[in-house]
Amino acid sequence: MTRVLPEHLLRGGARWRAPYAADLEAGARRVHEEAADPLRSPFQRDRDRIVHSTAFRRLKHKTQVFVRPEGDHFRTRLTHSLEVAQVARSIARPLGLDEDLTEAIALAHDLGHSPFGHAGERALAEVLGAHGGFDHNVQSIRVVTELERRYPRFDGLNLSLGTLDGLIKHNGPYRNDEPPAVVAGLHTALALDLTAQPPGEAQVAAIADDIAYDAHDIDDGLRAGLLALDDLREVELTAGILAAIEAEYPDLEPSRQAAELVRRLITVMIFDVIAETATRLEDGAVGTPEAVAAAPSFLVGFSAEVASKEKELKRFLFARLYRHPEVMARVEAGGEVIRSLFARFTKAPQLLPAEWQTGLGEGDDRRLCRRVGDYIAGMTDGYALAEHRRLFDRTPDLG
Repeated sequence: MTRVLPEHLLRGGARWRAPYAADLEAGARRVHEEAADPLRSPFQRDRDRIVHSTAFRRLKHKTQVFVRPEGDHFRTRLTHSLEVAQVARSIARPLGLDEDLTEAIALAHDLGHSPFGHAGERALAEVLGAHGGFDHNVQSIRVVTELERRYPRFDGLNLSLGTLDGLIKHNGPYRNDEPPAVVAGLHTALALDLTAQPPGEAQVAAIADDIAYDAHDIDDGLRAGLLALDDLREVELTAGILAAIEAEYPDLEPSRQAAELVRRLITVMIFDVIAETATRLEDGAVGTPEAVAAAPSFLVGFSAEVASKEKELKRFLFARLYRHPEVMARVEAGGEVIRSLFARFTKAPQLLPAEWQTGLGEGDDRRLCRRVGDYIAGMTDGYALAEHRRLFDRTPDLG
């Protein structure tokens, strides 16, 4: 029997909400109607469903930068997603945005990533090119609307309109592009405005992703020995922070110096986003969620000065870390594993697990290819290699 709780314990503690924060009532609609939860807001409920999903757990063993990294010190897609959520909440709270919606979008934004990072995504996009292609952002939507199978009445997680809208558009609205089928279906089912700007909470999640990438990829690069602290003196943003650390702590050991660099870098970028966003909101007299949606561009962002420095840092990381020969060799080998698996499964679908063969008809190549793509995209790095070893005589050593 469910106990009746006092009113003050229901729906969590209230926090200050800015007038431009996402509208809880308007954002609560779902494709499949459900009774309201007495303890949680719609966005809290979404966050919890995401955290308990199979796809979220699998992120623990999916590549962030380093393929199947040795030890516990390097980021995976799971730890990256948790760090994005932490940064996002740190920005959302002082701006008066809905923290739970912000967190839900941040935690879900990478659910559709394939194994082996962006090389895996490129491989799937290549082999699925004639069948709708592959994009991890679109795949995240398919995960939360179709591929998760946990509930008796529906496929997916049946997330609220607010979370789906933010997840679909966190990188920007669909204004000139024809939306993918899954997005078009949600547009019809929930009357999503695909041409409007995403809610402020989604904009925060997007920039938190950039902040987490920048700071924590530096940390992983230093730990792996692919970057040195002296290399980061070539970049204006990190050079200034290193100089300040050395002035304050002249004898600090390198490992602590690196940790302090990452901490201060995150702080600098978070404070800049909050200050710049507050200025844009004030200058534009933005006072409603509708005004956020109608803005000509994102309201959440870096100042011009920090944006320029952050772009320089990204160019540095791309050239010196993401394109480092050691990193590239492993991720490209992972891409070849995916291409081989796709070719084998589409040629012999009977090799798929039984539940993935259900509903496949003879001669329906598009359906088969999409099913195989979904199966591979959901794999962890380790499971993809295990499947490759099961089906082939020789498998790359990526450990």
